[in-house]
Amino acid sequence: MKGAFAWPFLRLYLLTLFYFSGNSILNVMIPLKGEALGASNTTIGVIMGAYLFTTMLLRPWAGGLIQRHGPIKVLRVILVVNGVALVMYAFTGLGGYFVARVLQGVCTAFFSMALQLGIIDALPEKNRSQGISMYSLCSYLPGMIGPLLAIGIWQTGEMNMFTAVMIAIAVLTGAVGYTAEMDRNSDEAKGGTEQRNQGTAMLQSISQLVKNPHLFKSSILMLGASVIFGAVTAFIPLYASQIESGSAAAYLMLQAAVVVAARFVLMKKIPSDGKWHSFFMMGTMLLLAAASLSVSFAATVGVVLFYAGAVLMGVAQALLYPTLTTYLSFVLPKEDRNVLIGLFIAMADLGVSLGGIVMGPVADLTSYSTMFMLCAILGAVMMLVSYYQRSLSTGMKAG
Repeated sequence: MKGAFAWPFLRLYLLTLFYFSGNSILNVMIPLKGEALGASNTTIGVIMGAYLFTTMLLRPWAGGLIQRHGPIKVLRVILVVNGVALVMYAFTGLGGYFVARVLQGVCTAFFSMALQLGIIDALPEKNRSQGISMYSLCSYLPGMIGPLLAIGIWQTGEMNMFTAVMIAIAVLTGAVGYTAEMDRNSDEAKGGTEQRNQGTAMLQSISQLVKNPHLFKSSILMLGASVIFGAVTAFIPLYASQIESGSAAAYLMLQAAVVVAARFVLMKKIPSDGKWHSFFMMGTMLLLAAASLSVSFAATVGVVLFYAGAVLMGVAQALLYPTLTTYLSFVLPKEDRNVLIGLFIAMADLGVSLGGIVMGPVADLTSYSTMFMLCAILGAVMMLVSYYQRSLSTGMKAG
């Protein structure tokens, strides 16, 4: 096999799979544990949101430190820190959960920057969307098993098993990570990272979020969609109990399974030509809005809409991130591409974080159903943004 499926890349995908396995369990355990301890939706949202909010803040420095010390050295350090964070969940309460989420956020800032930019730099243009899709796919694969395992642990009350699982994930991730290799010797990689300190460059390039029409629209779309993704991650474990025959584990597993299936089935359908496809993006946002609406109505209509929302949400997730990231890899200037894509990824982090932090108080003041209705409205607004890109952007061909 070659291209995006060559052995060095397969090993990176395996590392990604193990790295994100802990989160697939914690995304269910933290809300359930928080509710059992009497925490409000606002508190739960803050704890859940602390993870990617920290990641967003530290991304500007991640690239610079990786360049200065080398990706392998940095990777080995963060895998140790990530192992410590995973073990903390087994021995602490809500306060410790918050600290552990922050530590995980620190690790993910470095982990995801190194792997995603490395994949973009190492692969030829025609294979970029496949590489990005495979990385994102492996970050979702644990979601097919993790929620069910978390629910099983919670219902049986076997917290010793929870401890054992967290330790096992930490060990496996470290073992694979310590044998991984990252070749960043391509001329394109050097051009994107050696010309200036990436952390400083990112801070100086924040204005490009507004000035660059490609980056601006892509970031707005990713931010809005990620708020919805974040709200689902944080509150589906609690909302499911209000739906007759509803299961948070079944919902999250179904959503993850659809993401995985859609990535394989639709991988070659994801645009990889550097053009803006307005109607493709509008269709993706329509799926997202319909998914949120289905989840919102599920409390009164029934469980069928609940799981229909999982399917629609999974397809939208499978398409959105790789499409936008691949598009930006073509249209952004090479000398600043890695920095600007780092800003784009930070916007995705911010959106997921806000999904917990902002939507938590909304759920406290209204209801989960109303909160997901607001998510549906947000998705509809993003449809308009997708179309507006077509008329504003010069030099782009809409399809």
